[in-house]
Parts: sequence; structure tokens; C-alpha cells
Amino acid sequence: MPDTLSTDYAIRQLHARFVDAVWRKDANSFAHCFAEAGTWKIAGMQIGGRTEIETQFVRLLGACERVQLILGPPLLDLGEGTATGRIQVTELAKMADGSSAMTLGVYFDRYIEEGGQWYFAWRHWALHYRGPTDLSAAFVECPDYGPPPHLPDAAAPTFTRRVIAD
Repeated sequence: MPDTLSTDYAIRQLHARFVDAVWRKDANSFAHCFAEAGTWKIAGMQIGGRTEIETQFVRLLGACERVQLILGPPLLDLGEGTATGRIQVTELAKMADGSSAMTLGVYFDRYIEEGGQWYFAWRHWALHYRGPTDLSAAFVECPDYGPPPHLPDAAAPTFTRRVIAD
């Protein structure tokens, strides 16, 4: 039986490192939130391994001046050295061109403990909204994967929606 409080704390610290890396646009720290063979599924892509995750992070955040992530509390299902969970995310982004956007979604996660540290083994981004901060754009039709601990199937697609200028 896992130590629930220690594991919960360690996974929350993983989320904090993830948020910090995004804010600082630190691709190496971002990539090291993932296990060596971790997978990041976002915007129609499946990105595997730290090296490729770091490369895609640079590409995706290159159009942003700054990104602030605001996380809800994680819902976790703990095992021995593994866990699954989901976390709601609000993203506020100022783009390099001066425009801004808000994104709402959920990360569905598989976590793994390696060498006493927790990492993302698999992250699946479920986009629900991307647009103006007044929520005037349409929401994305996203599947409901059911209550926790349900996750998308490994083959389930992720979606993207670009902001359309006013």
C-alpha cells in the first residue's frame, strides 16, 4: 500500500515543477517532468521521449511571450510506484505578437516513480476551450471519459483549436 500523503505531495510537486517550467519557458526542466520514455499527447501530436518533448516544447512555446498555468486539485488513483489522475488546467497566454488567449482543459495522466522521484509516464491533453478570456469563442466538443479513475484510451486523439482574430 503506497503512502498516500507522501505520494500525493510528490505528485503535486511534479505539477508545480511543470507549471514553473512553463512560466520560465525552460524546455529542459519541462522535459524532465516526464519519464525518460514518457509520452506527451497534445494538439493532435503524440510526442515520445524527453528529447522530443523538449524540442516540441520549444516549438510550441516559441509563439508565446509568457504562459501562466493555473491548476485545479489533482484527482489521483494511487498504486505501488504508479498512479493515474486528472487535473483541470486554465492557461493564460500572451503571445509574442501581443495578442492573448485563454485555454481550458484537462490533463489525464499516468505517473511513475523512478529513483524516488515521480514523473509523467503519459499525459493526454483534453482541450475544452481556446479563445478570448471572456469565453466568447465556442467550446470544443470533447469526449467525456467518465469519472475518475477513467482515462482516455492510449489511442484516443487530442484536439486543437486556433484562436480566430476578432
